[in-house]
Amino acid sequence: MYVPRQFAVADEADMLDLIAANPLGALVRLGAGGLEGDHIPFGLAAPTDAAPHGLLRAHVARANPIWQADDAAVLVLFQGASSYVSPLLYDVEAAGGRVVPTWNYQVVHAHGRLRAIDDPAWILGQMTRLTGRHEDAREGWKVEDAPREFIDKVVRTTVGIEIAIERLEAKFKMSQNRTPEDRARVLAAMG
Repeated sequence: MYVPRQFAVADEADMLDLIAANPLGALVRLGAGGLEGDHIPFGLAAPTDAAPHGLLRAHVARANPIWQADDAAVLVLFQGASSYVSPLLYDVEAAGGRVVPTWNYQVVHAHGRLRAIDDPAWILGQMTRLTGRHEDAREGWKVEDAPREFIDKVVRTTVGIEIAIERLEAKFKMSQNRTPEDRARVLAAMG
């Protein structure tokens, strides 16, 4: 990814925070027909000695061939806030009219190797954690609210995915190359 210096993100915690807040990732891999992408909600496990940059966990339908790419190099793209920026938000007169539209955005690219997990206990745990994160803790739907035989069937037709993050890169392009006044107008317009 092309990352001009002023848009580079050095703090890995900021990158992991964006992933945690925006868990729908676009998983890209090289398949038989070229590049292939799947949009999958991921859970993020904290860094450990075995995965010093964190661990992405997900599950997919067994019918989805992505899990058969066991040990393949993959790239998972996560996107945060984004917005069109009109040149009218800048001080056009001070810039002598030399302004153009742009797009502000936050993205994190997580690189690693896909590992397929065909373990019913792991898959059920993954489903339970992911659902628990997105449902209201007191009143939301829980996996155990469904009939056990139904959940068992869902687990059998699902495969887990785990990606130990080997490398993270990020770009937070948020008008850092503009004057403080221009940035304030852009931020107010996005508000």
